[in-house]
Amino acid sequence: MNDTHNERINALMLEGDRLAQDGQSISAAVCWQKVLELEPGFPPALDCLAMQAAQRGDIDMARDLLEQAVAAAPGFAMAHAHLSRVHAVLGNENAALASIDDAIKADPAAWGPRMEKARMLEAKGRDREAAAAYGSGLAYMPEPARQAPELQSLVGHAQRMVAENQARLRQFLEGRLGDLMRTGSPRKLERFQHSFDVLTGRRDMALSRPLTLPFARLPSIPIFHREDFDWAPAVEAAFPDMLRELQALLEEQAEFVPYVQMPDDEPKGQFAPLNNNPDWGAYYFWKSGQLIEEHAQRCPLTVEALADNAPMCIVPNRAPVSFFSALKPGTHIAAHHGATNSRLTVHMPLIIPPDCALRVGGETHAWKPGELVMFDDTILHEAWNNSDRLRVVLIFDVWHPMLSDLERQLVSETIAGILEYNDNIDMGEL
Repeated sequence: MNDTHNERINALMLEGDRLAQDGQSISAAVCWQKVLELEPGFPPALDCLAMQAAQRGDIDMARDLLEQAVAAAPGFAMAHAHLSRVHAVLGNENAALASIDDAIKADPAAWGPRMEKARMLEAKGRDREAAAAYGSGLAYMPEPARQAPELQSLVGHAQRMVAENQARLRQFLEGRLGDLMRTGSPRKLERFQHSFDVLTGRRDMALSRPLTLPFARLPSIPIFHREDFDWAPAVEAAFPDMLRELQALLEEQAEFVPYVQMPDDEPKGQFAPLNNNPDWGAYYFWKSGQLIEEHAQRCPLTVEALADNAPMCIVPNRAPVSFFSALKPGTHIAAHHGATNSRLTVHMPLIIPPDCALRVGGETHAWKPGELVMFDDTILHEAWNNSDRLRVVLIFDVWHPMLSDLERQLVSETIAGILEYNDNIDMGEL
């Protein structure tokens, strides 16, 4: 088959499609018949003629043409889907399901056939299977299709079917697991409970997405237990001193600089509202690995508690970084991912009015003054102050507890190497 032959077939198919769209069905059919004269059994032409036959009510002809098309091209998903509809019109439900399954096999990533299968299963009262099909249809559905106004009814119905099935599954499993679950403490059951919530649609799986330096084989844990860190009690013991030093700064109206300060040529994204905005202010003790002497002298006990006890990240000219983080009333820090999962971000809550919280990977945590919070900031997280008063926490970074001393050194040298390779230009957070 030469190129001229193929070009002629393509031209006739396109012309047939154009004529059909213009309502010239007879002329369109002539084009597709000419294709079959040039290439007998050409599946797309058979499919088009079959759809015309179905539209004029000749269902038997439509079925015959589509059976020829799928016999000639078993991987032609659209023809299988069309054949499924024809079988449904003819009242052959089993054949309709078989054909839609063939369409899915031919194009597994196509969401339409999966939704059609779900609709057919639902009509037969097979709700569990229908929910599974709706779920896979939603999974393969691209975001523009999910948002399309004409598909909102379908998307909403599919989501409800999935949610209702997950609720029924949860109830069933709770009955099966109840006795076993009652043998464990909340702490012992925490990981399984989270898994159970993901399985049954109560929460999303928390995934670490480091922006710059990913460290492999570390678990994605949103919020860690402070009781597991032997250095934490010593830092928490300094809470009264930290609070007194902070209050002195606030009374003196010490300057808190905007935490978000992005280069002019960098997209601001979710941080646009806070860029160069003192609504999220920082009073640094260490910045880019350097101790700010003036601030350390004004808050010596805060600095001493961290320097003597916390395993802060050490990277030449980069870390530690530690600061009082002040969030003014009504301020929201949009959800975002941090730079590297080789560290944990730690909050020491100092001034915590009501209606303030931190959310990490679907877990919402209300700060308690004096109790440290350790979390993986490469998991999607956000924070807000919905009160009418200032919220302040002390923020610092520590090494991830699963990193060995050698791994810590390697991470430190890697970050230093990245900076050196790029001539020590400001690369944002690393």
